[in-house]
Amino acid sequence: MENTTIAVSNDVKERIKEFGMKGETYSEIIKRLLESARKRLLHDVLLNTEGFVPIEEAIKEAKKRWSK
Repeated sequence: MENTTIAVSNDVKERIKEFGMKGETYSEIIKRLLESARKRLLHDVLLNTEGFVPIEEAIKEAKKRWSK
């Protein structure tokens, strides 16, 4: 894998280091943090109830609209 250099402030570098475990490279730390953020984002999307109607309410409404 080809490496690259990214510029970050010393403050950001120290903050990244705070998440590291002994012997872990900055690349490994950032990769782990990104994976955690991806999982959190997916979790938030899947559990977001904004704009959704509970199934019981939807069924009740459907029965009203399409009653025989």
